[in-house]
Amino acid sequence: MDCKYFGECGACRIYDSSYEMQLKDKLELNKERFSSFYSGEITTFKSPESHYRSRSEFKLWHKDDDIFYGMNHIEQKGVVLVDECPQVNTHISALMPKLLKSIKEREIGFKLFGVDFLSSSDGEIVVSLLYHRRLDEEWQIIATEMAKELNIFIIGRSRKQKVVIGQDYIREKLVIGEKEYLFNHIENSFTQPNPRVNEQMIAWALDKFSSASGDLLELYCGAGNFTIPFSKKFDKVLATEISKSSINAAKENMKLNAVENIEFVRMSVEEFVGALDGVREFRRMKEIDINSYNINSIFVDPPRSGMDEYSCQFASRYEHILYISCNPETLVRDLEILNKTHDIVDMAIFDQFPYTHHVEMGVKLLKKV
Repeated sequence: MDCKYFGECGACRIYDSSYEMQLKDKLELNKERFSSFYSGEITTFKSPESHYRSRSEFKLWHKDDDIFYGMNHIEQKGVVLVDECPQVNTHISALMPKLLKSIKEREIGFKLFGVDFLSSSDGEIVVSLLYHRRLDEEWQIIATEMAKELNIFIIGRSRKQKVVIGQDYIREKLVIGEKEYLFNHIENSFTQPNPRVNEQMIAWALDKFSSASGDLLELYCGAGNFTIPFSKKFDKVLATEISKSSINAAKENMKLNAVENIEFVRMSVEEFVGALDGVREFRRMKEIDINSYNINSIFVDPPRSGMDEYSCQFASRYEHILYISCNPETLVRDLEILNKTHDIVDMAIFDQFPYTHHVEMGVKLLKKV
């Protein structure tokens, strides 16, 4: 990827070597990091080298009487003014100059401080405009005209205010193997930013569960990114997530894909584990007959903080564990617990974030004989 802001813009932290070399360095680093647990091959899944991000966030920077997109400087030297970004997908890239031009011409840039983009692979886009002022009816009329002109959806946000022009989600299509899955991705909620790597990650996870059977338990399920495809593999899936908006989206995604064998529960992992162990009763679990499940597989995709010791010990009860991690450092900590009862039989690197030090890791564990 070529970018005229390499070395200034903080969005890319690695830029002085080829993409292949960057990926090789990430692989070697993590081979060493996990060497005490695993000595086999770590499969590497590449990203497109440019235009790979389906969501992105930019500052809106006011200078004299003009407005610019801005990103933090790589060395924390203020803001870098940018007019393009080769990270974002081609639909966002094409929209960026048109959107800025329209904001200036329609004079709705007063106290506008940020712009977030969320795009589908087919070019459906939600743009969130972030303000330090309350949005009135006049703003809504102008934003509606702008949305129609640019063929986008617009969300206006200020403190305790959200104004929706059109809709607040995009519909993404993921192709896993030969199957297509549809997902509603909601503005201002978590979605995987790199759809092509996401497809490879889901396909890998399905393959690693090829020898599993019965039912699946999933912790940290989000909006069902993995859950929906897993439903085709397992008899039933029981999945938990603490975010209300994510659970609502997961249930909608289940309908979009004509899936009926998933039960979603809005609970934290700690509450959920406590409910399954009978430590405490929850009304949200009242309709679920946990004894009807035949679970010997568990899937976890926790936040960067990883799992706590209690959750790791709970996961270690199951024969098959599949762990997707966005933070290798906390993964090492959790594997120190899980490796006491399970052998690591496979690992993978998913390069969700090229030109940075971040990677996602996949780990398959099997109960020790």
